[in-house]
Amino acid sequence: MLFVPARAQLNTDRITAIGRNALYFEDYVLSIQYFNQVIHLKPYLSEPYFYRAIAKIQLEDYQGALKDCNAAIERNPFSPGCYYARGYVYRQLDMLDKAEADYSEALHFSPENRTYMLLRADTRAQMKRYDDALEDIEQMLKREPQAATVWSEKGRICIAKKDTAAALEAFENAAQYDKTNPAVWSALGVTNLMMEREDEAYVQLTQAINLGSKWAGDFINRGVIHYRRHNYRGALSDFDQAVKIAPREADSYYNRGMMRQEVGDYNRALEDFDKAIDLDPERIEMRYHRALVEMQLKQWKEAVNDLDVLIERYPYFLPAYYLAAQVKTQQGNTKAAYQYRQKAQELESRKEQIQAQQTPNTDMLIAEAQPQKRDHRKEFSASTAQNQNDIPDEEQKYDSQTRGTVQKRYQDVVNEPNIVLCYYSQDLSLRRTNYYHPLVDKLNKKEALPATLKFTNQELTLTAEMVDFHFSEIRRLTQLMDETEDVTLYLARAMEFAIIKDYASAVDDCTKALLMADAHLEPIIAFCRATWRYRMTEPDYELILRDYNHVLTLQPDFTFAYYNKANILCTQREYKEAIKNYSKAIEIDNDFAEAYFNRGLTYVFIGENEKGLADLSKAGELGIYQAYNMITRFK
Repeated sequence: MLFVPARAQLNTDRITAIGRNALYFEDYVLSIQYFNQVIHLKPYLSEPYFYRAIAKIQLEDYQGALKDCNAAIERNPFSPGCYYARGYVYRQLDMLDKAEADYSEALHFSPENRTYMLLRADTRAQMKRYDDALEDIEQMLKREPQAATVWSEKGRICIAKKDTAAALEAFENAAQYDKTNPAVWSALGVTNLMMEREDEAYVQLTQAINLGSKWAGDFINRGVIHYRRHNYRGALSDFDQAVKIAPREADSYYNRGMMRQEVGDYNRALEDFDKAIDLDPERIEMRYHRALVEMQLKQWKEAVNDLDVLIERYPYFLPAYYLAAQVKTQQGNTKAAYQYRQKAQELESRKEQIQAQQTPNTDMLIAEAQPQKRDHRKEFSASTAQNQNDIPDEEQKYDSQTRGTVQKRYQDVVNEPNIVLCYYSQDLSLRRTNYYHPLVDKLNKKEALPATLKFTNQELTLTAEMVDFHFSEIRRLTQLMDETEDVTLYLARAMEFAIIKDYASAVDDCTKALLMADAHLEPIIAFCRATWRYRMTEPDYELILRDYNHVLTLQPDFTFAYYNKANILCTQREYKEAIKNYSKAIEIDNDFAEAYFNRGLTYVFIGENEKGLADLSKAGELGIYQAYNMITRFK
């Protein structure tokens, strides 16, 4: 659990300020823990729900953010930032009607806000309500006739509306008011290229590049113009630069492959086509030119395979049939060659029907718009949501593992491990799981063991000196046991054996201790024995589950026994029973982060994604930052 000084626990304004600082410095996971505390102390406040929603949006936990936005608006229905944040979430969830309604509500309270209006216009354009979107744009241009951003937005909407003339005029106005922005010149270049005005497009794309454009599409599009003008050296230079800027974009490789094919550099053309298709296998039309190159290289088997895939997707594309017939002839399979030609001739006799069917575009690819990740309309602005641009008064230092957009850091899809009782544990300051049980607390207060017992699932790695110490403790305890028989001595030595990973001896000592244990110690010892039985080389799952069931019979509120039992059931593929046990643990401790996380993964595994994502959202809220990577991957 994340602790703050007792005096600060009552000062929710101060905790909120610290949380906002963490939010500003992109420590989203940590900021959530501060807002959790404020919500726990004053659940009637709107602000902590709102700030927590902002953090969850940055972590791409949109379902969790939606719940928090709803809670914030329920408590304060007059905050435009809350509607802006919820509208953004609705857009991400593809609920455009609700997004538009929220942006409208935000504008009701803040009618001059350009961001809200732009977002509503863009949302309306996504809904193909172009006239309504342009109405918003014109309203903004009346207030700010020299706003290049608004003119650019108008151009984008006109492109979507297929009104290239109006788009060209809008982008020209944007360029007039923002001459140094490469994106504006890029948009002009693309529009002119779409209108087949290559001379103008070439000048504008060159201007974008000269102004420092880092968008691969500008080089792709200028490269296309070079190619059409048979300036292959210029085309190659631009396509090479596009590949350098965006090595994961298929278009650059495909276009460069076509250029290399044109000049007879078939081997390197094939390498480019292979790369393009590997990056974007759904673009079946790319296989057409690869098949042509494969034919030049006499790779007949590969060529006919590509042509067959092309024919399957585009059954009315006649050139693929004639090429396949040529390949089959080269292979000496005249019967198959005849069948391909016959099918092509049959289709050709129905020209009107063919013309009405979709056929692949086998020309060079034009980059029609900048990538979505570069589009300001899709980005969420925390400062806009909060309606402020202030800088926090103090900077916090945080663990780099939990800082920033942690959802982008790959995590293995594995359950959180079992909870164990031991002397050492790593600091899990972010988590709110209640690592406590009164039976263990009572045992610790008796000071009957060499050290304080702790519940954890993050044990420390021992140093050589620590290992030596615990071996000496085993010798000391064994000597005492020779002198007197005491249940706590057996438990203490079992702990020592477990620390040095001698689980068989630890289990033996627990078994002996259980014969002497009273009602307070018996559940603890049985829990430990089950834990250590699981760690043996060949665990007996029946005995392990029997031990956990015995613990729960004696102590029905022993949450960690339910949790560990659920983990064991998962290994046995008893997923529904596992979910029941995770749920029981959560019922007892509503802040059991690990149980939410594991139950979430289990739900996802059995195909109940909605429940799984809700649990993972809660686990992230409670401090298991790895959950946000899972949410991003499974949503």
